[in-house]
Amino acid sequence: MTLHVLAVNTGSSTVKLAVFDLGAAAQQALLRARLSFGPEGPRFHARDADGEPLPSGDLVLGRGFEGDTVLRLFDWIEDHIRSPIAAVGHRVVHGGVRFVAPAVLTDEVGRALERLAPLAPLHQLPSLAAAFALRRARPHLRQALAFDTAFHHGHAPVVDRLGLPRAFEAQGLRRFGFHGLSYEYLASRLRELDPAAAGGRVIAAHLGSGASLCAMQAGRSIDTTMGATPLDGLLMGTRCGALDPGAILFLQQTQGLDATQLSDLLYHRSGLLGVSGLSADMRVLLNSREPAAREAVELFVFRVARETAALAGTLEGLDALVFTAGVGENCPEIRSAVCERLAWLGLALDDAANLRGETKISAPDSHVAIWVIPTDEERMIAIHTQEALGMAAASADRPRPDATRRST
Repeated sequence: MTLHVLAVNTGSSTVKLAVFDLGAAAQQALLRARLSFGPEGPRFHARDADGEPLPSGDLVLGRGFEGDTVLRLFDWIEDHIRSPIAAVGHRVVHGGVRFVAPAVLTDEVGRALERLAPLAPLHQLPSLAAAFALRRARPHLRQALAFDTAFHHGHAPVVDRLGLPRAFEAQGLRRFGFHGLSYEYLASRLRELDPAAAGGRVIAAHLGSGASLCAMQAGRSIDTTMGATPLDGLLMGTRCGALDPGAILFLQQTQGLDATQLSDLLYHRSGLLGVSGLSADMRVLLNSREPAAREAVELFVFRVARETAALAGTLEGLDALVFTAGVGENCPEIRSAVCERLAWLGLALDDAANLRGETKISAPDSHVAIWVIPTDEERMIAIHTQEALGMAAASADRPRPDATRRST
């Protein structure tokens, strides 16, 4: 039975797409594509199941992932897999307190999620715009939403509570955590690679243009660095990460910045870009001899190591550290610098394995297993789409969400 599901992963800097046949025993993606938008216009690359590039010269794209661009991409994908798409699943960054499991797309669900846009301004509306563009053009196409916050539901209340008057918590303002689809996949993959470590105390480091850490106990999220919004926690490509609230008051009072200007500063002009004055791209900074570039990299590493140590405190120890995402998977210099700062926790890196980009990079005498595991958020989106829409079961050995999580 063929069940082609399109997974749409709308991020802060790119859109990733993948098609899976959930009726097949082996759930290899039939097609993967990446779309990005920049000053020079849209850039699109796609590969088939064997990793071979697919021609896309005839594909006309707009300057944003909405409207005609979504529909043209959808038609292009169906043409290349030579089969209709049975369903589409979308990554939605913020599910708030209500959406703790995947949901079917409806007008009412969309309106509820739009109200959360101030808590995720880079992600929320673009994801929903793509879903509703398809809904208008293909009203009978089944669509589902998978939430980055869902994996983190179930924390102890003290982990998610903010130091604000309780009236705001009653309105849903608390810490949520993000990158949940990535962490859910990593938890399942680590169970395959290292069951003993996966059953213990693990910190996963999702280090990309957006970056966060997640402390997991037996595959469940216990604590994480992002809070009420994806702006909190680690230094990121263009986001500041954790910041003294008094600094924001200072900017308001002395620079006269309003909410729109502050949002632009904190989301788009800070982080690695702001500190270096050069680039948000870690590769550019690592290759630069500019002192400010080195200082930006040093600050990134310092913050990753400091927050890893804090999460180890939540876990009361550490059995494994997992690197993933663009920087985590592809920058051995960053992995080495982070592990060096964490040597006191018992981490010992195998330098040769790290430089070769092997999956396990800890030295034999390391007290903490160190792994590099490519994430696959698109696979999790497809699986959650299957669950939300009640589609036929796929292979029994696929990654599964934690069974203890509640349903919507």
